[in-house]
Amino acid sequence: MVSQPGFFDLSDRYAALSAAGDPLERLGAVVDFEMFRGPLIVALRRSAGSKGGRPPFDPVMMFKILVLQALYSLSDEATEFQIKDRLSFQRFLGLGLDGRVPDATTVWLFRERLVQAKAIDKLFARFDAALTDRGYLAMGGQIIDATVVPAPKQRNTDEEKAAIKEGKIPERWKERPAKIRQKDRDARWTVKYSKAKVKEGGDPKGFKPVDLAIPMFGYKNHIGIDRAHGLIRTWDASAANAHDGARLPELISKQNTGSGVWADTAYRSKKNEAFLERGMFKSNIHQKRMPRRPLPEHIARANARRSAVRSAVEHVFAGQKHRMGLFIRTIGIARARIKIGMANLAYNFQRLAWLEGRSAPA
Repeated sequence: MVSQPGFFDLSDRYAALSAAGDPLERLGAVVDFEMFRGPLIVALRRSAGSKGGRPPFDPVMMFKILVLQALYSLSDEATEFQIKDRLSFQRFLGLGLDGRVPDATTVWLFRERLVQAKAIDKLFARFDAALTDRGYLAMGGQIIDATVVPAPKQRNTDEEKAAIKEGKIPERWKERPAKIRQKDRDARWTVKYSKAKVKEGGDPKGFKPVDLAIPMFGYKNHIGIDRAHGLIRTWDASAANAHDGARLPELISKQNTGSGVWADTAYRSKKNEAFLERGMFKSNIHQKRMPRRPLPEHIARANARRSAVRSAVEHVFAGQKHRMGLFIRTIGIARARIKIGMANLAYNFQRLAWLEGRSAPA
């Protein structure tokens, strides 16, 4: 027979979680989530529909649920289960064992209201302002890059793909509204090029580098980080086939105290170089190799120096993809945008916790 846990039993469990280094407890101590209450109330009021139904949950708690989803790559259904199952989640949300847990539909509706209000940009800007107030100014220049965020692959015919590319609804779907709701017409295919090493001949130590073309379906997360702290300062979301270089003007922050801009060759163009020059920015964008010509040695050395700085942005994407498991389960660019924006916010929360821990006295 299972006995009812007492107050001290729960207290002991929480103490054990703290002793083990609960990352959510650290996050709750470093980030004042109350700063989001005002923007959330405004956004929810703007998207409010008819009155009635269950009493609403606290908006800050609901926002923290979206943070959990971003940190642990949880679907709405998995989020409901994990909150009920994990003490660390309950403590992070301020729920007791007898607290009412929002169900999957409530989580979806809350996020949908933020989508309708286009609230993610204001929420991101609110935290960026808090970072500045806390002394984490955008400094040292900025690093720009983008990465593909995968989404569930669409099984469409060639005819359907052609119609989607033209911005039309395929004829066969028009009589099936339910099918249209389940089809993502904003996500796109792209090819990601990666380098790998394969064995050459019978020599076990003989490897040769090869270029791999990996087809990917989904969206893109475009970001700009500051060189001093590695925090995401600007961002945008697009379909996966969007050209990286075209987003550079939107990602450049005029708040950064440094003039340097680092990016890979995708961002090198006459238009972008002219834009940076007009803004009095110093371009550290990688230079391209001329067709069928080797890269001059002095340019190769300069690119290597730039890579040493630019590599910092790869740590952001590694954290989002490998630790956070960033994946778009929703349909459409508007919903994908809030998912990507929440992933960028959640990354900054974790980064701030790391920065604060590094500067704390031993």
